[in-house]
Formats: sequence, structure tokens, C-alpha cells
Amino acid sequence: MSDVPPGRKPRNRPSMIDVARVAGVAPITVSRVANGQDTVQEATRQRVLAAMAQVGYQPNTAARALATGRFGTLGVVTFTMASYGNSRTIAATVAAAEKQGYSVTLLTARSVSGGEVADAVERLHKQAVDGIIVIVEARLIEGGALSLPPGLPIVVADSGGASQYCVVDSDQAGGARQATEHLLGLGHRTVWHIAGPGTSFSATAREEAWRDTLRSAGVQPPRVLVGDWTNHSGYLHGRELARDPDVTAIFAANDQMALGAMRALHEAGRSIPGDVSVVGFDDMEDSDSFWPPLTTVHQSFDEVGRLCVEGLLHEIRHDTGQLRTRIVPTSLVVRQSTAPPG
Repeated sequence: MSDVPPGRKPRNRPSMIDVARVAGVAPITVSRVANGQDTVQEATRQRVLAAMAQVGYQPNTAARALATGRFGTLGVVTFTMASYGNSRTIAATVAAAEKQGYSVTLLTARSVSGGEVADAVERLHKQAVDGIIVIVEARLIEGGALSLPPGLPIVVADSGGASQYCVVDSDQAGGARQATEHLLGLGHRTVWHIAGPGTSFSATAREEAWRDTLRSAGVQPPRVLVGDWTNHSGYLHGRELARDPDVTAIFAANDQMALGAMRALHEAGRSIPGDVSVVGFDDMEDSDSFWPPLTTVHQSFDEVGRLCVEGLLHEIRHDTGQLRTRIVPTSLVVRQSTAPPG
């Protein structure tokens, strides 16, 4: 018995020929785009993808996998989506993958350990992905605590010391150096630092750059106050710093901890920036709505995501790893939370 209602003709699925007709290209070009080949110019590929969407064409992923050995899916492994940096990097990676015609399967490791990450990668590998992006903030790779399957295309985001993988990261040290130099340049005698957790590569890189910048200026670094990326930890450390009248400048390792420190300073009657200048890191969307608007280090998460996908697709399509680090520049965004010391 036919499933088509009486009086209605069966609807044929759109074909590559239909897409080619709308896009004004040859069917072989549509086939190359559908199979994820990189031999098609970007403008043409975008025109073909737009035509696919217009006619409702869906590539036969099973047939493509049999023909090419590729599945059109990238895997992403991360520890948590709660932190601002991770969530932005994941969102940028998914957007970049979709732009290239790939879907994304996301898994979250249950804990910050090399074994948990390796297990998540192995589970993704069994789910038929073409390659995997590991967003690993913790310092697992440089200590040899993370072992990933050989032969699987892998790109690592936000982790240092991974010479055996293609790595993409923001210029953590450069951003921290700009923040510290900015405060010293305003005339502050020293800069206090609220650092991220010691297990984080980015937090360690920012802390080391802050310390090196002070020493290069002939300033002995004060003790570090270690937070956990949350505004609550920034608030607790801010309360301590607010009690010291000699504290005139604070560099927090992310905007959320900077926000917590600013609240503590306000509650203690310390004006910002009249009494204390504050700088953050990330340039999250709401940082210009803090009171006062926050001076912070801008990270281009969109570029990090794009380069992660670009590097992974290069490995997938050419069967060779680039084995190099891609560093995305950071920049200081000066707003009203910093000024010369009162």
C-alpha cells in the first residue's frame, strides 16, 4: 500500500542535478562540495551550499562515507561548558564547522584528567567522526598525562606544550603583558594579580607574563591571589585587597573575577578608578556594562574556532598533521575602569 495520500503525487527528493541547476555549476562540483573536498573555490562552495538549502537537498551521508571514508562530522571534547572561554570557543568551533558543511558531536569529559579526556576521545572515535578538536584548558599535555589515539586527526585548543599536535590558542602571555604594562604606564607602582586555577594552562601563562612584566620594570611582584574563574572568587580576593590602602591596581585573569573584585571594592568604599584601577581578560559581551565599564584584554574566539576547524580539515583532507602552534593575537580594550593613581 502506498503511503502517498490519494490525489497527491509522490514528491521526489531533490537531486544533485537540481542543486547544480540552481547554483549554475556542474553536478560534479555539487558532488565535490557534498563530499567535503577542498578543490572548490570558496565563493562557489558557498553558492552550492546556498542552493542545497534552497532546494532542500540533503547529501546521502551513508553513501558519502562508503565512497570517501568520511562522515561529515567533527568531534569536540571539552571539560566544561560553564566557563566563558570554553563556551565561546565551542560556539565558534561549531559555527566554523557548519560553515564548512560539517556537523559537530560534542562530549564533555567527566573530570579534569588525561584519562577522562582520552576516554571521551575514544568514545567519539567510535561514533564515526572524521577528526576531533580537544578544548583542553588543563595542563595535561605538557606533562604527558594525556595520550590520544595515533592516526586520528586531532587539533588541540587552549593548551601549551602539545608539540605532537596542531595547537590553536590566543596570545595569553601577550594579553597579560599588555594589561600589566597599561597599569604601570598609568603610574601605578605595582599591580596585584587575581590568577586563575593552577591547573589551567591559560591561567599559568597569564600569571607568568604578569610576573615577568613587573620584574622587567624593576618591580618585585606581590603575592598572587588564586581564584577559580568565578566572580565569587574574585569577590573574596577583592575584599582582601580592598582593605589594603597601598593596592591601587588589580589585574584579574578573567572578566568574571574582575567583576567580583569590583563589587568588593565598591562595598568597601574604594572608588574605581579613583582609588583602584581594575583590568580583566576575555572582553566578554557584558564587560562594557560593568560599572565603570571594564578595561580588559580582548580574545578573538571566532578566530580560534575558525583556525581549529581549518587545521583539522587540513589533517583530514591531506592525511598530514601541521604540527605547529597557531597563536591568535589579543588586544587591550581601554575603558573607564583604569586611570592614573589618585
